[in-house]
Amino acid sequence: MILKQPTVNMISTLLFLTSLFGCSSDKPAAPNSSTETLSETTTNGSSESNTNITENTNPFTTGGDITGALATSRSGDCATYANSYNSNVKDLVNGKSLNGDVTISVSGGKCVFTTNGIPNHDMGEGGRFATPISAQNLNYEITSMPIKAGSPTTNIWKASVILINGGTVDILPAACYGEGNDALGREMIGCGPDKINHPWRYDAMSPLNNFGTDIHNAHVQPDGMYHYHANPNAVFESDCNTVTTASPVIGFAADGFPVYGTCINDNGSIRTAQSSYRLKDGGGARQAVEGYQTPTGGTGNISSSNYDGQFRGDWEYAADLGDLDQCNGMTVDGQYGYYVTPTFPWVLACYSGTPDASFNPAPSGPPPPR
Repeated sequence: MILKQPTVNMISTLLFLTSLFGCSSDKPAAPNSSTETLSETTTNGSSESNTNITENTNPFTTGGDITGALATSRSGDCATYANSYNSNVKDLVNGKSLNGDVTISVSGGKCVFTTNGIPNHDMGEGGRFATPISAQNLNYEITSMPIKAGSPTTNIWKASVILINGGTVDILPAACYGEGNDALGREMIGCGPDKINHPWRYDAMSPLNNFGTDIHNAHVQPDGMYHYHANPNAVFESDCNTVTTASPVIGFAADGFPVYGTCINDNGSIRTAQSSYRLKDGGGARQAVEGYQTPTGGTGNISSSNYDGQFRGDWEYAADLGDLDQCNGMTVDGQYGYYVTPTFPWVLACYSGTPDASFNPAPSGPPPPR
């Protein structure tokens, strides 16, 4: 693992052939026509191989049509991506054509994402959508100069990440054991931000649950908003056995820190980033939490009475177990960011910085199913 190789004594280099991108401008940053050469250095001092990134050929910086495009830049500066983008895709459930529209601008020390929520890829394959996908009117702001807070913010309700393709990642479903009007063990609604600390919130990505997500780990809210719960799959190459460089930035969390794909460079070897979460008690029997009903196997759709990953509370953080910290992030060459992982917490578990209020506006009425 990246953080566990004290015997390696490598001298990291960081060569910039162009000047760094800045976030101070109040105007959208113009596409950069230079070639940026990065030497990625992980927190233990190991140096990643140089990766040439030609920004004037990167569809997520030059603007225009991004239909089916893959991200390539590892720049953690949100201003790098300032431009207007569009796409032409389909809702494969009903065959309807949809047009994606996202603009990223820089103003007042913030990067502003204005999007209709339609991503740059077809949607619905393998999913079970009760509502047709429809365009939204969404506006998210992030600080262009994020800093770590004294302690993490654990409230990741509603949108947690805005992707550079205009889609959003919502980590938490509005479903907890024993909440709402649904039969016990079959809950699908009724657990909103007022119960953010509920220990038995279902994990939308657990194979023991069925949230109707498509091959992009996404589904649709009742208002037609398409949103992801984990790896969007179509924005970057996630098979770390076939890629030759570390994953690019695919979006930004509500606190302004970048979100990278799955693959990291470990002393010249590309591999999958490992989270530091594990099942409690090695998957033993769930222990009661005062004030809450304990999920019991055989009740509704509850698979077992053990910590098996069906609920988010089945997992615990173990420092240095993997590459990533409590929030699922780490620092590489001085740049902190979150990493998509193939296991819990999938994208992030908390914010290391301070989230912008635009990602979690004051609730108005009951929360929708997620």
